[in-house]
Amino acid sequence: MTAIAAPREIASGLKFPEGPIALDDGSVILVEIARGTLSRVRADGRVQVLARLGGGPNGAAMGPDGAIYVCNNGGFAWRKRKGLLAPGHVPDDYSGGRIERVDLSTGKVERLYEACDGEALRGPNDLVFDAQGGFWFTDHGKSTAAHRDWGALYYAKADGSRITRVRGPIMAPNGVGLSPDEQTVYYAETLSGRLLAADIVPASGKTPASLGPLRLAGSGPGLSYFDSLAVQADGAVCVATLFNAGVSVIKPGGKVRFVSLPGDPYVTNLCFGGKALKTAFVTLSGTGRLVALEWPARGLPLNFLNK
Repeated sequence: MTAIAAPREIASGLKFPEGPIALDDGSVILVEIARGTLSRVRADGRVQVLARLGGGPNGAAMGPDGAIYVCNNGGFAWRKRKGLLAPGHVPDDYSGGRIERVDLSTGKVERLYEACDGEALRGPNDLVFDAQGGFWFTDHGKSTAAHRDWGALYYAKADGSRITRVRGPIMAPNGVGLSPDEQTVYYAETLSGRLLAADIVPASGKTPASLGPLRLAGSGPGLSYFDSLAVQADGAVCVATLFNAGVSVIKPGGKVRFVSLPGDPYVTNLCFGGKALKTAFVTLSGTGRLVALEWPARGLPLNFLNK
């Protein structure tokens, strides 16, 4: 376990925040899953709703056109547990999984993808853009009290022209990221607490991108559930870790360093921003907080965001 400086609270009262995107002006764009919004948290903690998406907006990323692309899981049934807001099974008002594009200048929401090869998306969760302007995303699936869907890993074009199911079935895939050279894709499995990796076989002509053999990149300490992730410039993958409450930093080779963040078991996501990308912005979703930590390593610059 690694000790770092205590986190600094930026905002509270958020409705299960996720999908943080740190901007150069010091603000952070994120989703509020339980409120169904894309919101901006100013550096002084003020919160502004940018768009109302409904359903369950989850992972978010800035695309090549300056718009925000959102994985919408269609919604959860919510419950309070020991004062913490917690997501549950598929709700009665489930509105379907989809990938959405939000125009920041107007707040207009456009649905890009709702299905792949005739099969409906169930619970899109997280996404990351590559340098070519396409994006990888996970579908976590949905659950009821009696069963759980299988999930999958997809690759899609930002203009809505192509979506490909690259790997599946997968049990509860969550965070997704790329290595610094973009030759490897990582995804975290929530229920197994594993980070998995595969080499990317680039698209060629009409042949879409594919993946080489799957390998285990690492796992969390003890019984850990994995959520979303961010990648450091040195190639280490930082995975938000549920219930153990912290961040599992998995270095190339599988060595794990754990940063404890007690006080909220729903440590769901993080991103890098600030000077030299050495501030980690972390969503503590059960208590509805966004916090910042000075991080010992530099974050990986993201395509179309960090210049």
